[in-house]
Amino acid sequence: MAMQSTVLENQTTGVAAVGANSQSLGSARTQMPSTVTAKQEAVLSALDQRVGKYLTFLLGREEFAIRVLKVREIMGIQDITAVPQTQAYVKGVINLRGKVIPVVDLRLKFCLPEREYTQRTCIIVVQVQGAGVSLQTGIVVDEVSEVLNLAAGDIEDTPDFGEGAAAATNYLLGMAKVKGKVKILLDIDRVLSSQELHGLDALALA
Repeated sequence: MAMQSTVLENQTTGVAAVGANSQSLGSARTQMPSTVTAKQEAVLSALDQRVGKYLTFLLGREEFAIRVLKVREIMGIQDITAVPQTQAYVKGVINLRGKVIPVVDLRLKFCLPEREYTQRTCIIVVQVQGAGVSLQTGIVVDEVSEVLNLAAGDIEDTPDFGEGAAAATNYLLGMAKVKGKVKILLDIDRVLSSQELHGLDALALA
């Protein structure tokens, strides 16, 4: 009888221990989904800032996109008045209905080979803001493609290209996947540095 009592006590203790472990596991299981959900919500919140309509355009074989809200006008290539002692990518200025607009060749700004302008070449007039400056600037692109409405599921973060490329890619909002193709999302306010913006602002006021 004493042995049976001991065995029963051991079994009872074991069952109690298993029950306690099960409860702690159950508690952990009920807590984990809330943690995952919080992370998902944080990610979705960050992505939501990038969703919306984008104007896509080509530079060579690569397709880029900028927010439609930043676009003021799209025009074919026209006569650009060169300004001496400026960077090579600053093509000069144009007269847009009495307003002087500086023009930047985005190909040259991104260190791509210079290309002769064609009938497909366009100037996209964008509103750029940064470093206390707000001005309209023309960017020269090879060709304008289309307007896309991007959802959160279409957008991925910019890949990590290493420490050396961090400064050179801080103007990227992310990558969009549309119909099996990747489109590079640009933050047009960051494509030009504060010093470059002030230089262009001086051209517009000249």
